[in-house]
Amino acid sequence: MKITDILAKSTKTYPSLEIVPPLRGMTKNELLESIAPFMEFSPKYINVTSHRDEFEYKEEADGTFSRHLVRNRISETTVCAAIMSRYNIEVVPHLICGGNTVEEIQSRLDNLAFLGINNIVALRGDSMTGEKRFAPTPGGYRYASELVEGIRNYQGSSSYRRSRGLETDERYFCIGVGAYPEKHFEAPNLETDIANLKKKVDAGSDYIITQMFFDNQVYYDFVEKCRAAGIAVPIIPGLKPISTFKQISVLPEAFSLDIPLELTQELTKFKDDRNAVYQIGTEWCTQQCKDLIAHGVPAVHFYTMGKSENITNILKECF
Repeated sequence: MKITDILAKSTKTYPSLEIVPPLRGMTKNELLESIAPFMEFSPKYINVTSHRDEFEYKEEADGTFSRHLVRNRISETTVCAAIMSRYNIEVVPHLICGGNTVEEIQSRLDNLAFLGINNIVALRGDSMTGEKRFAPTPGGYRYASELVEGIRNYQGSSSYRRSRGLETDERYFCIGVGAYPEKHFEAPNLETDIANLKKKVDAGSDYIITQMFFDNQVYYDFVEKCRAAGIAVPIIPGLKPISTFKQISVLPEAFSLDIPLELTQELTKFKDDRNAVYQIGTEWCTQQCKDLIAHGVPAVHFYTMGKSENITNILKECF
């Protein structure tokens, strides 16, 4: 089922989850068992992030350097297939511009369609290690809006479409995109960032998932500005509970966000007590979630980062 259909049929706020593909060495059963604690809460879908391939250069005996592909994680498509093999739940792989040519994107779409997956989150992706700014892959897309348009125009073979009862003009993939309520770090201001977000919507995206935030008013203000800019698609808030004291400095740097003074002060008082920090972060996120539900958001998306205990505690309180 497409995410747009889930959104249309839901009568109350529902939870969804996002996981990171496991590092090489984890087995399929270990992956599925790590997801099991979430299943009792009947999440509507699980997003699976995508990571671009990295390369390392090794010096050869003759003094030249050879390039070697470094793949530390299992691919998002493989993870989606593993989840589908056990759980009756929709999966939503992320697809990124970085590291892919247009032809490679087409091949990935064919693989996803073969598996019966028809939901995608389309992202530009981050720059490679050592790059100050994102550089598109030669023959690839520069902007997420271009990727969205490419996915929107995907047709697959006529026989494939007939086998799934799709009309000639019906789009196969439902497309989600990301947004930064406190603006992307490359954008000069929030208004410009929202204008770029509208380009992704106009290109064919069906809904938006926000990056994490720790002040709900930031989200409410962001939605209001998006609506004023003519963005009408659903905007799903994304949450992540703080679990370590280090994150109050790491998260703002990595995701260009603010952590409220009240939360910062409370965490600082207990910075040497890991359990207390963990509990404070969980309680803060729980209150965020309850407030969002009270305001009638369509869904709450949780960034799990491979952890389950704090998220399941929040789900118990809120759903």
